[in-house]
Amino acid sequence: MKRTVFFISDGTGITAEALGQSLLSQFNTLEFEKVTLPYIDSVDKARAAALRINRAAESDSIRPIIFDTIVDTDIRAAISESQGFMIDIFGTFLGPLEQEFGAKSSYTVGHSHSIKQSSNYERRIEAVNYALDNDDGARTRHYDQSDVILVGVSRSGKTPTCLYLALHYGIRAANYPITEEDLDSNKLPEPLAQHKNKLFGLTIDPERLAVIRNERRPNSKYSSIKQCIHEVEEVEMIYRREKIPCMNTTDYSVEEIATRIMVSTGIERRSKN
Repeated sequence: MKRTVFFISDGTGITAEALGQSLLSQFNTLEFEKVTLPYIDSVDKARAAALRINRAAESDSIRPIIFDTIVDTDIRAAISESQGFMIDIFGTFLGPLEQEFGAKSSYTVGHSHSIKQSSNYERRIEAVNYALDNDDGARTRHYDQSDVILVGVSRSGKTPTCLYLALHYGIRAANYPITEEDLDSNKLPEPLAQHKNKLFGLTIDPERLAVIRNERRPNSKYSSIKQCIHEVEEVEMIYRREKIPCMNTTDYSVEEIATRIMVSTGIERRSKN
């Protein structure tokens, strides 16, 4: 049975989504229809949201789940009149924290993602620009400025992982695609050999790689299972020979890949809110 889940916030909705998604991931046998409603910052908007929640309840024949980070009590009251099951994320945690700290929370909209309160906001933006400028082996001369250099065959997940590391952690991540020419040479490309201590390898199951490549170049040598098997086997041989730390990305989200890379390499996040 499908359950509709609403992430509702008077801000961006990022906090409600992040915690709500983490909790829902523990129920992997259930099916969820997820809806994010950001900037519900007036009673009128809250009433409109409540109507939408009620329509979902009628359609699903079961009440929706609501994760909210609404601050204003009147707005929360309007949403609570809906047929949804509400989980007040801020209220759940702020009460115990107020008791522990012996201080009242400001309970103000938008504080969790305020640019003013994120001293490393500019660092994250710089890291994103670095990832874009050093994508796909574009500027190897800047590898000395990197925190990590992801290597792997084409379409193994290097670019999205670099961008995630940059945006969420302020990590300067470059990436270099291991090409068929590199594999034939049977040695690390010179730009990588100079920075071997920064390398982290990504690999992927050939069958999955073939599916991904077929979406880009269907019925080509590049996307054939034979080519994918060859490239994966050869790049994994390089990782073993050169003692490059690596991971298989097949069954992991970009968030999990990024976190595992940080744990494996010992890189610490540079963006702390």
